[in-house]
Amino acid sequence: MMGSRFTLILLLVAFLNALCFPLITLGLTHVSHMTFATLRAVLAGLVLGVVAIMLRRPIPTDFRSWIALAFIGLGATTSAYFGMFHAAEFVSPGLATVIANCQPLIAAALAFAFLSERLRPAQYVGLAIGFLGIVVVALPQLDIKQGFDGVIGPAFIVLAAAGLAVSNVLMKGVRNRIDPLVAMSALLLLGAIPLAVMALALEQPFKIHLSSDFVFSLIVLALPGTALAYWLWFWVLDRVPLSQANAFTLLTPVFALLLGIGFFGEQFGPSLAFGLVLTAIGLVIVERYGGS
Repeated sequence: MMGSRFTLILLLVAFLNALCFPLITLGLTHVSHMTFATLRAVLAGLVLGVVAIMLRRPIPTDFRSWIALAFIGLGATTSAYFGMFHAAEFVSPGLATVIANCQPLIAAALAFAFLSERLRPAQYVGLAIGFLGIVVVALPQLDIKQGFDGVIGPAFIVLAAAGLAVSNVLMKGVRNRIDPLVAMSALLLLGAIPLAVMALALEQPFKIHLSSDFVFSLIVLALPGTALAYWLWFWVLDRVPLSQANAFTLLTPVFALLLGIGFFGEQFGPSLAFGLVLTAIGLVIVERYGGS
């Protein structure tokens, strides 16, 4: 079993990730998609970079490391943010959170294929139970639009989840030679370049309504929701198997719905209670049978 310190950190990461889609939805009423995505990535990347410099973390000097960081940035930042920020136009936050949590299953398959990480049979059962719990929790919240909108929104989120899953696997391959803090800053800033190009080509990036809602959503999304969450996540990945750590992301939509109950008047019903129990059972199984 992993230590209590890792458990608490992964719970915090799951909570910070739960803030993602509500904040994106709030901010998009004041700014266009790729512009908002670029601002999030650049702000978070710059903050992490400043911290890395202040702490005198080693910066890679070999070309191979920067190529690896660029590819990780394409997954974790470019692909993920492209999918997330466009999905918000078509899909409700509840549905978005559910679909995004196919990421642990994608990452587990990739880790099995490329990292030789093996789950015990009980852990596969735990992942399945946990994901089923997420579906049960969010099923009453789903409001899928008919026709094209009902297909393109989930497709954007699957694209984001796949990008994150691939980046998690690639990050495990460079963890021994690149400082995690430097890596987080680099992948955000490098991944922001294609986003900025798309914003300049397809949008009006300088047309932003600087309201208090937009400033709040950007700062919270970029700093605790991105910079802190990314740093903690990849710090844990250096010490905990990817598939085991990924089980905790099953709690992200649960936190999101609990926030909805506390702040937006959503009701606590039987399906939510049952889903919470299933998710907790799945998480305990994966964590209990994980390697030390």
